[in-house]
Amino acid sequence: MNVVQILPRADEPVAHALVNPVADPRAAAAGPEKPAGKPVAADLPPASPPYPLDRAFHAMLARFTGGISPTALSLAWLDWSSHLAAAPQRQMEISSNVLRDTGRLLEAVVHATSQKPWSVIQPQGRDRRFRQPQWEVPPFNLLAQAFLLAERWWHDATIGVRGVSHANEAIVEFSVRQMLDMLAPSNFAATHPQVLEKAFQSGGENFVFGWQNWCSDLMRLLSISKPAGDPQFVVGKTVAASPGKVVYRNELIELIQYYPTTAQVRPEPILIVPAWIMKYYILDLSPQNSLVKYLTAQGFTVFAISWRNPDANDRDVAFDDYRRLGVMAALDTIGRIMPGRKTHALGYCLGGTLLSIAAAAMARDGDRRLGTITLLAAQTDFTEAGELTLFINESQVAFLEDMMWQRGYLDTTQMAGAFQLLRSNELIWSRLSHDYLMGESSPPSDLMAWNADATRLPYRMHSEYLRQLFLKNELAEGRYRVEGRSISLSDIHAPMFVVGTLADHVAPWRSVYKIHYQVDADVTFLLTSGGHNAGVVAPPDDPGHSYQVMTKAADAPYVGADEWLKLAPRVEGSWWPEWAGWLAARSGGPCDPPQIGLGDAPSGLPEAPGDYVRT
Repeated sequence: MNVVQILPRADEPVAHALVNPVADPRAAAAGPEKPAGKPVAADLPPASPPYPLDRAFHAMLARFTGGISPTALSLAWLDWSSHLAAAPQRQMEISSNVLRDTGRLLEAVVHATSQKPWSVIQPQGRDRRFRQPQWEVPPFNLLAQAFLLAERWWHDATIGVRGVSHANEAIVEFSVRQMLDMLAPSNFAATHPQVLEKAFQSGGENFVFGWQNWCSDLMRLLSISKPAGDPQFVVGKTVAASPGKVVYRNELIELIQYYPTTAQVRPEPILIVPAWIMKYYILDLSPQNSLVKYLTAQGFTVFAISWRNPDANDRDVAFDDYRRLGVMAALDTIGRIMPGRKTHALGYCLGGTLLSIAAAAMARDGDRRLGTITLLAAQTDFTEAGELTLFINESQVAFLEDMMWQRGYLDTTQMAGAFQLLRSNELIWSRLSHDYLMGESSPPSDLMAWNADATRLPYRMHSEYLRQLFLKNELAEGRYRVEGRSISLSDIHAPMFVVGTLADHVAPWRSVYKIHYQVDADVTFLLTSGGHNAGVVAPPDDPGHSYQVMTKAADAPYVGADEWLKLAPRVEGSWWPEWAGWLAARSGGPCDPPQIGLGDAPSGLPEAPGDYVRT
């Protein structure tokens, strides 16, 4: 038997990847290890990327695909089509359904004047495209029914094929749904009864206004500079306007302390850890729907983190840097301003995931500064993260990494496009019909202005987030490491208040619910109406909100999500008073307000909302 030793070619580089200096004895002998918390060489992306031409090609390709990997999409379709081709009985079943429904539709066409509308199929409850009474009149009703039948046919064809992986099945079903949504009769002037009615009434004036709206959006899209924003919603004046002061600043955050609005306050402060996917002031919008303003009015001292918007120079900022320079730095500053007080910490979306990581690491190390933990629409287990996981697999992550490598960050357009696809009917096609065909302009709102004020994500942080949390699910499985050691959510014993939203496409509430069996703490779970943003921003004066809430003690038996939904009592109104009462019950008696900031703080720190929010 011949043994061939493979030697490197003369022109081959020694290695593509850096070696961990701690594991390498030569590196260990060369010098001391870097301080804890600082990135080590093995964790950083290589100084020169492997296969730079391939990465450049993928980055160029991403501009035409919207950041979606064509390879991942092709593999999913190949998996589905090859298994369907080898399933003749399944094909016969699909064909039989098509023939049966086609016959029913033809019968409805023949008796269109005598049959009731939606005699063959009707829109589902959340489908708003055909709700108007004009869609109940032939021939528009027949067109809508034909489209809905096509949607059902394709849905039945893309699911339930034996042998297709669940992930690939979901990708195929999602992509087919996106293509069909584009072809809906509500998206075309000739097949939209409301558009035709308005055109006749206005003499076609709606198309003129629609053309103007389209040109305005095109110019905004092609503009290199940042849009000026809506003059009705100006940061620091009409939104993010709660009075306060920046009391601490580092290279990643500004910490804002809000001025008290009551004579006495609760002794324990609240720290808000927002997501850095968008600007922090989602929780401090207009005065009438600002959670910050509501909390200060309830007698709480509120601190909030404002993240700096990264650029290409921040490409190597790590996910753990957000914990160290964000959560931990904020807690250190609060401890100096209000020594000896525990903190009520609130994390929203990705900020909640970060807060849970920080809380688990603090519990592991015996740090007891957190009195309670509140998570708003935040996931700690990513196995069932909804349709967002369709964009997260090995092929897609590698494609995103190559796209980000060129710029050093994930641009706002790619991120916004992914979220819009999750709700394309509401965020894309309904707007096309409203703005371009009807010629109407959507009234501006503070939530829309905030949503347009997008941010970027550093290359390294986003890559670690996708790989360690989404792909490997290390946090839920106890393999996530902080400062070189594993952490476990089961170490968290502080009381928790966890909020899920019923129509959340980003953090589905059943995924958020999994916190029940991950932590060893009393968990009060609240499920509120609305979506990821509108469900959280629910001031008491805003009608139409409702919620369900129930508490599970740490030693109580687990109740599944579906059982919880049947058992939890339903309450009409905003969830904010429920949470404020929960916080008050775990806080001390009122006392005099604390000082604002540190006496030895450097001068020049601005008033709220600070400088980072404007970057």
